Amino acid sequence: MTALVYRSPVAVGLVFALLTPTGAADPESSLKLTLRSRPADAKAPGGTEEKVAAWDSKKTAIIVCDMWDDHWCKSATARVGELAGPMNEMLKAARAKGVLIIHAPSTCTAYYKDTPQRKRAIAAPFAAVPLPLATSERWGTAWNWPDAKREGVLPIDDSDMGCDCKVKCEIRSAWSRQIAAIEIAEPDAITDNGQETWNLLAERKIDNVILCGVHLNMCVLGRPFGIRQMVRLGKNVALMRDMTDTMYNPDRPPGGTHFDGTDRVVAHVERFWCPSFVSTDITGKPAFHFKAAPTGR
Repeated sequence: MTALVYRSPVAVGLVFALLTPTGAADPESSLKLTLRSRPADAKAPGGTEEKVAAWDSKKTAIIVCDMWDDHWCKSATARVGELAGPMNEMLKAARAKGVLIIHAPSTCTAYYKDTPQRKRAIAAPFAAVPLPLATSERWGTAWNWPDAKREGVLPIDDSDMGCDCKVKCEIRSAWSRQIAAIEIAEPDAITDNGQETWNLLAERKIDNVILCGVHLNMCVLGRPFGIRQMVRLGKNVALMRDMTDTMYNPDRPPGGTHFDGTDRVVAHVERFWCPSFVSTDITGKPAFHFKAAPTGR
């Protein structure tokens, strides 16, 4: 159950006063998230709306999408390397609060076949899904394609696959595992499969799902454990917007910078799929930003 109130000190205090006596969430382990969305009727400048939500950490999972050890695009590889350390620190903080961490390095789960974390995902009892999972395949897993009835077209042109290197990289199969800088701890799980992800969530009665990782305009939205699938299955979903990146070449429309492109896709997600927040809400530390990007995302 998610409690939503407008952000203010009085309102936040009211959330805790309501939750603690009933035992719905322990203030020490609950996640206090400032969720930003873009409803059609938003009156705030920029069309955004922020609300504070208290999520029970033990009923929350963070899914780490495709933080691979390598990528065919050199710029994408460099940004994953820059992001990995701060993401690992965020995951440590979330894990300490009781959040389930699901590592989802797509097409690389065989690398982990003998690990307890991979076996945990395989062994989770089957649970029926409320609607059929995506079955069409793209890039090695089932894929949730854009839903024209729900969302507009993406606000960036990624038809060239998004390499923003000066000398364009050759597309190849580059990854073999998750980047080593992100720790896979004892209580975690590993899967890139939609049914296994659902089984893990059902087994633990997890209602809330947070997505982080790369790339937002592609895999974070489309994978069988991604935003579109989790929203369709009825979970409370949020994007950690400072812990993601896009595949976007700013030589393609609408231009600007690579990071402008990421911000546009974040706004797309906030408008059509789910709210976003920054890692500060979990770590208590400043939000991450890439060295080449402006602050304030």
